[in-house]
Amino acid sequence: MNSHLSKFIGDVVGTATSKERLKRLIAISLYRNAFYLAADYLALPATGFVFWMIAARFYHAEDVGLASATIAAMGLLAILSALGLNFGLIRFLPRSAKDANYMVNTSLTMAGLASIVSGGIFLAGLSSWSPTLIFLRQNAIYLAAFLVFTVCSTLATMVDSTCIAHRRAGFSLARGLIFGLSRLPLAVLLAAFFHSFGIFASWGVCQAVSIAISALFFLPRIQPGYRPFPTISKSILSEMAHFSFTNYLVNLFWSLPNFVLPIMVLNILGAELNAYFYIAWSIGNLLGVIPLSISMSLFAEGSYDEQRLYADTWRSLKLTFLIIIPSVILIVIIADKLLLLFGSSYSHSGTTLLRILTLSALPIAINYIYIGKKRVEKKMAVLIKLSVFIAIATLTLSYLLLPRMGIDGAGVAWLGSQGVVALWIVTSFLLRRPAVRERWRRFTACLRRAR
Repeated sequence: MNSHLSKFIGDVVGTATSKERLKRLIAISLYRNAFYLAADYLALPATGFVFWMIAARFYHAEDVGLASATIAAMGLLAILSALGLNFGLIRFLPRSAKDANYMVNTSLTMAGLASIVSGGIFLAGLSSWSPTLIFLRQNAIYLAAFLVFTVCSTLATMVDSTCIAHRRAGFSLARGLIFGLSRLPLAVLLAAFFHSFGIFASWGVCQAVSIAISALFFLPRIQPGYRPFPTISKSILSEMAHFSFTNYLVNLFWSLPNFVLPIMVLNILGAELNAYFYIAWSIGNLLGVIPLSISMSLFAEGSYDEQRLYADTWRSLKLTFLIIIPSVILIVIIADKLLLLFGSSYSHSGTTLLRILTLSALPIAINYIYIGKKRVEKKMAVLIKLSVFIAIATLTLSYLLLPRMGIDGAGVAWLGSQGVVALWIVTSFLLRRPAVRERWRRFTACLRRAR
C-alpha cells in the first residue's frame, strides 16, 4: 500500500525527494484544504469518541440514550435551519468582493432566526414525534438551553463554510478542536449534578464558546474588516436563493437518516439499545469523514476554477480509496475490541452493527465525490433524487428491520441504500464511455434475439 501511495504522490507532484513531494502535495490547495477538513471532521468524531466513552463510564446507559437522541435532534434542526446558505457561501463568497461581510452576516442572521423557529416547533410537537424527550419541555432551563444550543449548532455550520469558502479550512479545524476538547472535562464535571442533561449541556456550552471565539477572532483574520452584526440583505439572498435551496434539499435528505435513526431506535427499541446503537453508529460513520472532506474541498476548488474539475475529481477518488480501503479492513477486524473501550455491553450489542457500517464507507466514498462534482456543475436535480432515495430507503427499511433484527437492521438499511446509489453512479459512468456503451448495446441485442 505504501508503494501505491508513493506512486500516487509521485504522479501528482512529479519526481522529487519524499520531503519535497510532501511539501508540493500540501501546496496543492485541493489537498491542503482536504487535509484540514479531514482533520476537522475527524477531530470532532475523535474527541466525540472520547466524549461518549466518558459518558458511558460516568452516566447510565439510559442517560446516554436520551442525550444522544437529543443531540441528534439538535443536529437535524441545525441542518433544517441552515437553509442551504452554508453551501451558498462556499459557491458565492469567493466572488463576492465588497459584499463579503454582508453575505456572511446575512447568512448567519437568517440561519439563527430559522433555528429559533424550528427549535420552537420541535419542542411544541414533542408529544407527537418523540414523547420520550418530553422532559425538555417540562423544565424552563432545559427548554431554553435546547433552543440556545440549537442556534449555536446552526451557526457553527455557517462559520465553517465561511472558512472553507476562503480556502482557510485550518480555522474550521481550530474551532472544531476548541469545541471537541473543551467538552471532555465539562462532561465529567456535570455528571455529578445532572443525568442525561449533563451530557447535552457539556456539548452545547462548548459549541457556544467555539462560535464566539470564531466570530470575534477567526473570521476577521480570513475576511479583513469582518465584524459580526445582524443583517439581512434581500439582494444577497436573491442571488444565493436557488443554489442554496437545492443544496438544502440534497443535504437535508442525505443527512436525514443520521439524525432520525437515533430517535427511531429510541422510540422502537428503548433508551438502552439506543445507547449501544448511537456509539456504534458514531464510530462506524468516522470513515465517511474522509470522502466528505475531500468532496467539500473539491467543491471549493471547483468554485474557484471549473476547468480543473475533471482532473481534481480523479485525484479525489484516488486519494479517498487509498485511505479508505485499509481503514475499512482494520476497523472490521478490531470492531469488538474498539467497543470494549465503552464497556462489555456495548461490544456485545454493537459489534455487528459497527462492522456493517464500516463496510458502508466504500459506497459512501463514491457517492460523496460524485456530490462534490455535481455541486460544482450545478446539476442538482440528480442529487436531489438520489438523496431522497437514500433517506426514504434507509428510514423505511430501518423501520421494518429494527423490530426483527434489532439495531443491526438500521446498519443493513444504511449499507443497502448507499450501495444501490453507488452502483447506479458507477454504472452510469461506464455506460457513458463509448466502448462500454457499444458492448452493452450488443449484449442487450443478443438478449432480445435469444427471447
